[in-house]
Parts: sequence; structure tokens; C-alpha cells
Amino acid sequence: MTAQIQDPLTAVADESTGTKPVADSHRFDESRLAAWLEANVEGYAGPLEVRQFKGGQSNPTYQLVTPGKTYVMRRKPPGKLLPSAHAVDREFRVISGLWPTGFPVARPYGLCLDEAVIGTIFYVMDMVEGRILWDQTLPGYSPAERHAIFMAKLKTLADLHRIDPAAVGLSDFGRPGNYFARQIDRWTKQYRASETESIAPVERLIAWLPTTVPDDDTTTIVHGDYRLDNMVLHATEPRVIAVLDWELSTLGNPLADFTYLLMNWVNGAIATIPDLEAHGIPTVEAYVAEYCRLTGRTRLPDTDWYFAYNAFRMVGILQGIVGRVRDGTANSPMALERAARIPALVDLAWAFAQKAGAK
Repeated sequence: MTAQIQDPLTAVADESTGTKPVADSHRFDESRLAAWLEANVEGYAGPLEVRQFKGGQSNPTYQLVTPGKTYVMRRKPPGKLLPSAHAVDREFRVISGLWPTGFPVARPYGLCLDEAVIGTIFYVMDMVEGRILWDQTLPGYSPAERHAIFMAKLKTLADLHRIDPAAVGLSDFGRPGNYFARQIDRWTKQYRASETESIAPVERLIAWLPTTVPDDDTTTIVHGDYRLDNMVLHATEPRVIAVLDWELSTLGNPLADFTYLLMNWVNGAIATIPDLEAHGIPTVEAYVAEYCRLTGRTRLPDTDWYFAYNAFRMVGILQGIVGRVRDGTANSPMALERAARIPALVDLAWAFAQKAGAK
């Protein structure tokens, strides 16, 4: 993780940037945390000041400031939780596996499974200083700078997909094969667990998606939420120095990560740019060609099914936020605003499903 530093060239302010005092609902005994840090984190020396990052819908994230060093802590939120959600122990495991390879992740320092310390399990990692870019259109940058940043983002993803899970101790980090079918089942269950009303297109997607899963069954490490604002760029270079927020990572199909990234071109700020090449952002076709080159693929199948799947998956994630609002455990004041996006995402998912042949 990192300090949520707003890119100085970005004119768009973001409510997820920076830290705040710890929310009342996420307070804990800081003296118990300090004692754990002293016993378990190499080089730790207090006194300790705790701040909470504003961003994040899922796992509360804290800045741990000491005179000599600043750390980041991610924890499970308190309260009623969905099964298998908020898997901070899995986050810690994947960054622990990737860190020795040189892949850009924050250095992991320790995992605490003893809920008696602060009330839920948590882990501590380094705080990586750099740029977090929230606006996908990269205002304030030149076309050449934008192109370099987009290519760095793509190369980092391809590098992740080329890592052998067994070589980094992650051969059992997920089940190989049938990834999309299992993910559809997972997000359907999360949607059902948080459902607040019946939405007809969602029901059609739940029936259609499992019967039309593409044949490609490649297995790699997948991040699960790979996007520009989930990474830290070097302060001056177009280089990714840390990929953040690994809660949804597992072993799975790399096309899930890549086509999720491509969603920015069909459902986001990038889609509003009339001339991508003049702006410096690669077209979908150019991005697909470069990803295939970097990963040794000859082609990428038709994307409509993948776009339908990704939009449905996001519906499941946002519906989970609705459920947390209902249950009083939502972590962000933006939770209701995010939940309001569900109807448009449902329509988008069904439109792509129809392009892919759904009736």
C-alpha cells in the first residue's frame, strides 16, 4: 500500500485521497497494536500514530506512522461479513510470494491471525511513496507520457501472468481450471446474499453466463481488481513500483484480469475520448495486440462475453456494498453512490451478453 498521494498534475480531486482520523466504527486499542508491532515487525520502533486512509470499500486500511518509518495496515472490517470476503490473509500470502521475485508489491512485514489484538485479523506492509493516478484520462500529461504509463501498466500485468505460481509458493492459491464458471458461481452467491430487490436482467445473466463460458482454460496468478488507481507509479518515471489491493487475487484465467482492464475503454472515462491515439492512449485493438505479444498469445477471442462477465461481476461486488450499507458495516461514505451504479452496470452487462448471443 502507499500514501494516497493525489497526482500533482491531476485537476480532479478525489474523495478517496489522503488519510483521516480513524472512524469510530473502526477504532481499536492502539497500544495492543503497538505491542504486536514491536514483537513481530523487524526494525519497528515507536511511538505509533494511527491514521485511516479515506479510500477503500472493503478492508479498512491504516497508515502507521513512527519517527523512523511509515507502514500500512490492512484489516478485516468488524461486524457481519459475507463468507470468504475480506481475505486479508490471502492478500498477505500473495504479496509475500511475489515480493522476492522483484514484481512490484509493497514489502510484507507480518500477518496477525489473533483477533484479540485489534478485533480482527490484519497484516502490515511497507508504505510505497509514489503517484496514484485516479483520472484514467491522465489530464496534465503529454500524449507520449500517457502512452508510456498505459504501456507500463500493461507490461506489469503481463509480467504477473508470466509468473509460475509453483515457483513462488502459490501452487495451491486457488483451484486450476474452470475459473470463469467458479467466479460466476461466487458472484452469484454474493449477489444473492446481499440482494435487496429482484432485477430481471440479472436473473437472465445468472442463467446465461454459466452455459456460455469460453473454452480457454489457462491458469495463472490473477490480481482480480487490476486498474490504474490500484497501483503506485514512480514519482517521475512511467514505471509501476507497487500493485495494491490483492484481496480478490487467486489462481485463475489471465483473460479475466486483462478484459477487466479493457472495461475502461467501454465503461469509463477513456470511452469518452474521441481520438485515443491523438490523446496518447492505445486503442483496444493496440492494447490487445501488445498484451498478446507480451504473453505469447496469437489472438484474443471475441470480447463481448468477457465484457458481459466483468460487468456482472462488478454488479456482484457493488451489491455486496449495498448489503454492507444495509448491515451497517460499509467502510466509505461513497458506498451509497457506488451502489447507485448497479442499474447502469446491469444494463451494460446484458447489452454485451446480447452481442455475444444471449436471447
